Amino acid sequence: MNHAFTLSFEAACEADEPHLGGKCASLVRMIRSGAPVPPGFAVTIAAWDAMLDRDGLADEIAAALREMPPGDVVAQEAAAQRIAAAFAARALPEAVAQAIAFDYQALCRAAGADGDLPVAVRSSATAEDLPDASFAGQQDTYLWVVGTQAVLDSVRRCWASLYTARAIAYRDDRHIAHAEVQMAVGVQKMVDARSAGVTMTLDPLNGDRTRIVIDAAWGLGEGVVSGEVTPDHFVVDKVLRSIVSRCISTKAHEVVADRVNLCTVHREVPAERQNLPSLNDRQIQAVATLARQLERQFGGPQDVEWAIEEHPAHPDGRLLLLQCRPETVWSQRKSAPCAGADKVGLQGLVSSLLTPVRIRV
Repeated sequence: MNHAFTLSFEAACEADEPHLGGKCASLVRMIRSGAPVPPGFAVTIAAWDAMLDRDGLADEIAAALREMPPGDVVAQEAAAQRIAAAFAARALPEAVAQAIAFDYQALCRAAGADGDLPVAVRSSATAEDLPDASFAGQQDTYLWVVGTQAVLDSVRRCWASLYTARAIAYRDDRHIAHAEVQMAVGVQKMVDARSAGVTMTLDPLNGDRTRIVIDAAWGLGEGVVSGEVTPDHFVVDKVLRSIVSRCISTKAHEVVADRVNLCTVHREVPAERQNLPSLNDRQIQAVATLARQLERQFGGPQDVEWAIEEHPAHPDGRLLLLQCRPETVWSQRKSAPCAGADKVGLQGLVSSLLTPVRIRV
């Protein structure tokens, strides 16, 4: 279906990016660069606009936000609840729902699934990944979503998450007008990761651009990004391509798929695996190599999310990229410190820099 409301990642071009939001536009750019990205499609800004036009939803949102005192957390929470109820009370516009259902079924067929392919439904706001504000964790993601109706429901909840109390406060603090931010949504084949994590193409503790820093743990990456799991921490020399530091943590829990109940769960890691490294040296080098390529491709330090899944053709698993956004702290400084200005700390990059992502499962 060739429809303005949805667009496959593989078919999107540069001119489409303003209609896809930050996260989906990043996925499209990675695919064009040849990076390994799970297939999927975007629910575009046009679909968001159609939803806002439904039964006066835009007016109701504006009314909920009107005359809200800056910094009033009680008022922000009340507005968020009112807006969430307004979204829940409205079905998706029929044409939008048809376009999403069509593309989801096409994704199922391409993967050899009979209408029940697990997908991640991911928010993709237009203000994401700005040079001075990443918006990391401000909107919701839904994992292991299965079936057309569940995908439609998750898209609507992603839209509503643009107006959580946390997101409202974030924009208020940065003087970003609520009405100027729009929401696309990504629907992407779920990765059943055996290990996953985040990588930065500089050291977030001291801004050293000669280093690549990797945090990794067992299972899906949500445990790492949310800060619930203390990850393994690896540092790679960007020039020499050698592993210069590693700190292996006790990883007592992992986030994994519950295929019976169609969701993700936190599971205890078997004792014999808790203190093993979640990445071997070949995997560390593969993650660092892809991150370095993305930094060159996009012209600056990057913050990369990735996962490794079991695959018969890849003895060390297949590495897939899930997100890539500009680093927004050290990159904004006039000059980065020299290599070795500080010793590498034991804490992971997530605990020192990233805002935890809010995951709904």
